[in-house]
Amino acid sequence: MYAVVGCTDCEHLWLLKNARTAETATCPRCGRTHQTKKLRRFVEEEDREAARQARSALLAKQGGNSEAFAETAHVAEMERDIDDSGVGEREYLEGAGLDADEVAAAGERASEGPGGSGSTRLDVVRDALRTLERPTADEVADYAEERGVPGEKARTLLEKLARRGEASESRGRYRLL
Repeated sequence: MYAVVGCTDCEHLWLLKNARTAETATCPRCGRTHQTKKLRRFVEEEDREAARQARSALLAKQGGNSEAFAETAHVAEMERDIDDSGVGEREYLEGAGLDADEVAAAGERASEGPGGSGSTRLDVVRDALRTLERPTADEVADYAEERGVPGEKARTLLEKLARRGEASESRGRYRLL
């Protein structure tokens, strides 16, 4: 069960998993800890994607963009449209004179951890967020570099995790959601 809840201090909306069983929740923006039973639940959904879509609609309404949001396709539809349009990845690479299979193999080698352990760079960044206590981007980068992942790549992956809603950033500190 996922709930879209709001912070009473900063008015930030976020997804809360297991809202009925968790006793407390921390706002990813301001860091305030709330008792979950006192948090306002704007929407409750079984499916995470449905809850994300509901949160997006609430944010659009909050920003005065409800009409534009209503005209926008659901995220799943947009992803399907992107996959169906334009030039495919293989076609693009071969058109640029590159061997698509070789590029894929290089990508797999690059994403492996040190010594080909099978752990990806993204796994290393997630491990940093699990292991370190509310780390900064520099601390995550240092952790990753010790494990063979370039610091700049770790920072980029950290930003991607935050954009995708898998991690949150508050006052320069990160945590895994």
